[in-house]
Amino acid sequence: MSSKIYPEIEDHLETFLLYWLDTEVNKSDDNITGQKQIRSIIKHLQTFDDQDQCQQTIKSLDEQNRLILIVSGRIGRELVPQIHQLRQISSIYVYCQDKSLHEAWATNFFKV
Repeated sequence: MSSKIYPEIEDHLETFLLYWLDTEVNKSDDNITGQKQIRSIIKHLQTFDDQDQCQQTIKSLDEQNRLILIVSGRIGRELVPQIHQLRQISSIYVYCQDKSLHEAWATNFFKV
C-alpha cells in the first residue's frame, strides 16, 4: 500500500520500538548495512553501544511502550536477567558467533 493513498495507515503500523545494543553497532560495515535494512522496515530503530545507557533508556520507557531488543550474546548474558521482567520488553533477539554457548542461558528467559 502506498502511504499517499492511505496516509493514516503509516502512522499506525509501527507499534514497536526497536533497540539494538552492541559495542560495535555503529562501527562495522555489516552493522551499518543492517541498520539501513532495518530502517527501511521500521523507523523507530535506536542504537546503543553502551549497556548502561541502553538499560536506563529502556527503564525510562512508559510501560505501555512495546520494545524489541537486539543484543549481542556477550552483553545479553549480563543484561537480559536485569531487564527481562520489564513490561515494555516484548521480545529479545540475541545474535552471536557461539550459538550453543548463549542458548544455555537464553532458554531461561521466555522473551528471548
